[in-house]
Amino acid sequence: MRVFLAGATGVIGVRLLRLLTSAGHDVAGMTRSPERAAFVAALGAHPVIGDVFDADQLLDSVVDFRPDLVMHQLTDLPDDRGRIPDHTERNNRIRTEGTRNLLAAASVAGVRRFLAQSVAWTPPGSVAAVAGHERLVLEAGGVVIRYGQFWGPGTFYPDGPPASPRIHIEDAARRTMMLLHAPSGVVVLTDD
Repeated sequence: MRVFLAGATGVIGVRLLRLLTSAGHDVAGMTRSPERAAFVAALGAHPVIGDVFDADQLLDSVVDFRPDLVMHQLTDLPDDRGRIPDHTERNNRIRTEGTRNLLAAASVAGVRRFLAQSVAWTPPGSVAAVAGHERLVLEAGGVVIRYGQFWGPGTFYPDGPPASPRIHIEDAARRTMMLLHAPSGVVVLTDD
């Protein structure tokens, strides 16, 4: 399967990139950072340097790759968990404008499979953005994956699990792989 992975160098994106390429999928891994393109290539994927907010460039990248599946694993979160509230508007923009741009690019490219990251709780200041994001994905016939809070290496909770809902990052990636052919709908992935 040809998979366009938006958010390939994020905390779950890196794990999905490894699993997808190890399973023999042909993957285009999108990252905003030119410095991370070599990392994407080293994992066996085609690096795509792009920004989900540049709709024209995104459209060209998706159409050129001709994927069977577009996977939306984008967020805009800080490295410091205490600064999450400062990033609410930026992360909401990923959920709204970013999702619209990815869905539009997938549609023009004729992609019929779309998986998108969401959350299994309601972050403060994000009720409308999360609901709108999920509605857009479902209206397009995609799969919404509501993850619990990630924990494990590289997450905001590296040393132990947070309060529920939660999911270990490795388990989240492994269970996401089982959804590549899932029918449209909402899937909740948590440890609980």
